[in-house]
Amino acid sequence: MTIKQIAPVHLVGAGPGDPELLTLKAHRLIREAEVVVYDRLVAQAILDSIPKGTSRIYVGKAPKCHRMVQDEINALLVKLAHAGRRVVRLKGGDPFIFGRGSEEAAFLRRHGVPVEVIPGVTAAAGCAAAAGIPLTHRGLATGVRFVTGHRGNDRSLDLNWQSLADPDTTLVVYMGLSTLRDLTGKLLDAGLPADLPAAAVSNGTLPDQRVIVGTLGDLVARIETAGFQPPTLAIIGRVVSLVEDQDIADFPELFGTRLHG
Repeated sequence: MTIKQIAPVHLVGAGPGDPELLTLKAHRLIREAEVVVYDRLVAQAILDSIPKGTSRIYVGKAPKCHRMVQDEINALLVKLAHAGRRVVRLKGGDPFIFGRGSEEAAFLRRHGVPVEVIPGVTAAAGCAAAAGIPLTHRGLATGVRFVTGHRGNDRSLDLNWQSLADPDTTLVVYMGLSTLRDLTGKLLDAGLPADLPAAAVSNGTLPDQRVIVGTLGDLVARIETAGFQPPTLAIIGRVVSLVEDQDIADFPELFGTRLHG
């Protein structure tokens, strides 16, 4: 087979869950694909939009439970492309933000496969907006940082805590539910105040979204009491105080895409 016969692979961001947050390009490519290789966090409503007759291959990963390891996913994508199949590699959120999309793109290109990346609404932007929390706000946050709370092979978190403990920056933690107690403790040790506003958003942008608002010092206890499960995103910073322009103390636990007192 010649290089011209090798089909490109499209790395497509599916966004945080709400199917209406798909880009037009993502929707078109999903409709045109012959094979969709998809992750665990792709919402069912988006999977339901895949046309009948399109092959679907699930390669989702959960903690300590991988349907396929990353090397196997990489090899599968190359095999499908070399067979001339139109492949959409569908990832939750944005492929290049904690999605290992850049690793897959590099592997494909090393094996002569053209790659196009279609960005998606990342969880930080989608979940924060759905919860009514701005990530930046004049006088409260001059920037925002995305960090992962997940470390492979049960490794402990090894982040630059002094750098992260900046009260002028909003901190968004992906995949950090199991390590949030350690993470918040390290931020407190690095100098962030215990009363710094903080929130957690579970199943953000979906009908069963749940939001908890508290402080850096009590967020973990609130999450445990509420029984949150993955996917849960944590947002730490003074901007959380702007939730619906209300005092965060009025909202110990919030359900749905709108906030309720």
